[in-house]
Amino acid sequence: MSMRISSGALLLLALAACGEPKTDKATLAKAEAEQRARADDSGNIVCAQRGSNDFARVCTVDRTQSADGLVLTLRHPDGAFHRLLVTRDGRGVIAADGAEKAVVSVIGSGEIEVALGGDRYRLPATVKGKAATAS
Repeated sequence: MSMRISSGALLLLALAACGEPKTDKATLAKAEAEQRARADDSGNIVCAQRGSNDFARVCTVDRTQSADGLVLTLRHPDGAFHRLLVTRDGRGVIAADGAEKAVVSVIGSGEIEVALGGDRYRLPATVKGKAATAS
C-alpha cells in the first residue's frame, strides 16, 4: 500500500526535477484521485483506533448479508472489530450488536465517519441528508 502511494509522490517529484512547469491543480487532483482509487482497490478502509487521532488505511471490512440486512465487520490489524448494520431508513449504519451506539457524521461528499467505542472509521456512502446519530 505505501509503495503505491510513494510511487505517485515520486512521479510528481520526478516531474518537478525534470524542469517541467509547475504542476497545475487539475493534474495534482487527478494524481491524488488515482492514488485514492488504487488504495481503495486494496480493500482496506481508513480508521483510527481508540486513543489515536491518526487515521490510516489499515482496517478491513467484511460484508455479510443477514436476515436484518447487510452487516459490515470492520477489523483493525490487532484483531479488534466492530459490526455495523447498513440501514435503509437514511441513517447510514447502526451498531449491529453491543451496547454502544454508532455516531455517524457526514465528512464530505460521498463519505461518512462512524465513531463506535472510541474507534473511528471513514466509509464511502451515498449522502442524502444531514449527519445523524445512529443507534
